[in-house]
Amino acid sequence: MQAENSNQLITNVMSEYVTEQRRKRRWTIFFKLTTLAIIILIVISFFSSGHAGKELREKPHTAVIKLNGVLMAGAPFDADRTVGAIEQAYKYKGTKGIILRINSPGGSPVQADYIYNAIMRLRKEHPKVPIYSVCSDICASGAYFVASATQKIYANPASLVGSIGVIMEGFGFTGTMQKLGVSRRVTIAGKYKDFMDPFSKQSSMDKRFAQSMVDNIHQQFIDAVEKGRGKRLHKTDDIFSGMAWTGQQAMKLGLIDGYGSTGDVARDVLKEKKMLDYTIKPNPFQLFANKVGASFANVVLSKFTSQVQA
Repeated sequence: MQAENSNQLITNVMSEYVTEQRRKRRWTIFFKLTTLAIIILIVISFFSSGHAGKELREKPHTAVIKLNGVLMAGAPFDADRTVGAIEQAYKYKGTKGIILRINSPGGSPVQADYIYNAIMRLRKEHPKVPIYSVCSDICASGAYFVASATQKIYANPASLVGSIGVIMEGFGFTGTMQKLGVSRRVTIAGKYKDFMDPFSKQSSMDKRFAQSMVDNIHQQFIDAVEKGRGKRLHKTDDIFSGMAWTGQQAMKLGLIDGYGSTGDVARDVLKEKKMLDYTIKPNPFQLFANKVGASFANVVLSKFTSQVQA
């Protein structure tokens, strides 16, 4: 009986050992595959970020930069990526012209102003290389702010263009709090530190100050468009009202210079139909890390780092 128990114990221990070894092998294989995937993503990122194709860029071409989605810091369409891409395009002697292909409802006025000023500066530094904008489905608000810095703007007759205005949004929960019997308890240092607090009733001062802020930014927007478009603008009472216009309406208002796609402008205006994409794309590894989650990404990074150092 004692011998049988001993044999059974040995069998259980061996079985557990084999199971543990299999588990370790699976994790080893998993981390090796993950490491390989990361290396591949880094290589792809390296070549897609402008390190490849230098010979092509030295030959005559039209540089195309795609500006898609909401304009905001850290997004694919932000000042860092956009200005970086434009600077890269101007860097190569083969660039005969630059097209910003815009499909965006706008976004941050700060990001728009950064890009606007950079374009104005680069235009002076490279007067022989024109930079144009082509509006796709929509080029509104902050996106149009950016476009107005370029020498010419093209669109489709059905594109939505303009929306030269500013909006500040928020919510108020005071009524809901009263119904739930919840009271707001807040301590501030600074008379207006709780400005626009959604849990407090909006005061007349809040309204006045918020309006002064959006009016001020709106005037900055107007000034930029007037400087960029100059005498081409046909000013009306509504042109700076925040209204979006079709491409056909925008043409009559002087908000755009003509109709055409990216290909049309490259071929017919810049006279260089060969196009190269200078868009700075999000790092594939960053996208991968965002998808798998921060905690898992940290595990992968630590494993990858230890293997590289070894």
